Amino acid sequence: MGQDKKESVNRILFIFDASGSMAYTWESGSKIKIAKNLLSNMVDSLRSIENLEIGLRVYGHRTSHHLEDCDDTHLEMNFLKSNDAADIIKKKLSIINAKGTSPIARSLEEGAKDLQAAGEGRNIVILITDGKEECKMDPCAVSRLYQRKGIILKPFVIGVGKIDKSWEKHFDCIGRFFDASKEQDFTNILNVVISHVIDNTTAQVNLLDENQNPTETNVNLTFYNQSTGVAKYNYVHTMNAYGNPDTMVIDPVLSYKVVAHTIPPVSIDSVLLEPGKHTIIPLETPQGKLQIVMNSKINYQCIIRPAGIDTTLNVQQINEVEEYLIGNYDIEVLTLPRYKFYDVKVSSIKTAKCFLPKPGLANIQLQSKGYGGLYTKNADKLEQIYHFKGKKTNYKLTLLPGRYKVIFRSLGAKGHIYTREKEFTIKSGKSNLIKIY
Repeated sequence: MGQDKKESVNRILFIFDASGSMAYTWESGSKIKIAKNLLSNMVDSLRSIENLEIGLRVYGHRTSHHLEDCDDTHLEMNFLKSNDAADIIKKKLSIINAKGTSPIARSLEEGAKDLQAAGEGRNIVILITDGKEECKMDPCAVSRLYQRKGIILKPFVIGVGKIDKSWEKHFDCIGRFFDASKEQDFTNILNVVISHVIDNTTAQVNLLDENQNPTETNVNLTFYNQSTGVAKYNYVHTMNAYGNPDTMVIDPVLSYKVVAHTIPPVSIDSVLLEPGKHTIIPLETPQGKLQIVMNSKINYQCIIRPAGIDTTLNVQQINEVEEYLIGNYDIEVLTLPRYKFYDVKVSSIKTAKCFLPKPGLANIQLQSKGYGGLYTKNADKLEQIYHFKGKKTNYKLTLLPGRYKVIFRSLGAKGHIYTREKEFTIKSGKSNLIKIY
């Protein structure tokens, strides 16, 4: 009997700011005192949460601010189960005082290493701070690096006290920023952030037809981390037993770019999921079918482009049926010569079909090796479709029905006057022997 896949460990690293500015007054007391009390209450509330580990890293608490110690960041408690961690964190917080500088980037970097050393898991960083980087490192670059590596999810940043508005952009690039300008805000925000970690969150993608009904399905879906561009989830859309779009469990910590890999693809940016809730993500993907029909033993390829635009959307085989978003398309079939259909309408009503005649066979025999080529003949206009390169004397070419001309000069002939020409016609399903002697 197969074993169930082990549930991934949820792991929270609190990075706590104990720099000198945290000693400043904030409403009912100092910022650090209020933040310590509220964080202590929060870890108490997490005691009963299963499959949750908590760690605590603190910066700015060991050396005075005037020393500008940019290595003043320490893992005060390595990861423990939430029930075991609460008392230790509370004890650690009780003896921490605000002193030093703010090495935020260094703390994020070391925090990511803490999480990596802890092993596989769903790793969350919650940064609690009242200020910005003071150590000439780039916390945004550090955050992006470790998100891209998959070591951490997008960090949460809780700004304590009245944060300078000009700093908000700075915090936003680190992670998802929450401005706790009041004590009550801090409590509410912590609850919101924790709910991202522990609440089961689901989503469904509604692939809408032209009547705005979610009937489209069997389409590949990718959820990209909006911040890093890295693909987080890949699913093939399906309908459940009740004929509704299937429900997926999606991590609410990240914001997503969701791409439906239709032809052409359809996407939606900056999708946020509410923790513990079910989110419906609509994408307009009305599709129709296209088939290029031809009686041939050769499996020709067809280049599909948007009508009037020289961009390849897809390469389709003849006689296969492929789905596209409804609209108009140009088709180039790689027969000899190439055949083009313009402004073909694909609709949801019925399969759009383009028909090509059955090709014929031209058996071209040259008197010797030589140069020249095969041309289509349309009125007085010639267009070369095949080139003789002086390597052989016999060419068997499968051609669409039509009028053609061979132009040839023998390899040994040293004058242009020895060039020979011969016209011929190819009929559907027929062979034609063309001798150039």
